Amino acid sequence: MIQIVPQMRIMAAVEPVDFRKGIDGLAGVCRNVIGEDPFSGYLFVFRNRRRTSIKILAYDGQGFWIAQKRLSTGRFGSWPGDNGQLIHELAAHELQLLVWNGNQASGRVPQMWKKISIQKS
Repeated sequence: MIQIVPQMRIMAAVEPVDFRKGIDGLAGVCRNVIGEDPFSGYLFVFRNRRRTSIKILAYDGQGFWIAQKRLSTGRFGSWPGDNGQLIHELAAHELQLLVWNGNQASGRVPQMWKKISIQKS
């Protein structure tokens, strides 16, 4: 099981990848196309061309994990990107919205960090 916490760095590939690729192929995409180290501990999220499936690649210090979700009907309606970059960084809650086929851009959540004020007595 991959635990997703707010402190994780999550990278979503903007362009689709060939889903015949397994762990080694996706690690190669991270290294050669995106320019990120697959051993960094980041989560890397990929989608197929038809937007019916996503894969998540993670390295936990001992080995790689790969998780895949394929929709039984329909397509993933929203995907991060369109900013001219090869990769888009996501927050943990945005990945959760993405996995549940929600729109991470319109998901309303409070700020990640709030400044705590100390009252003097």
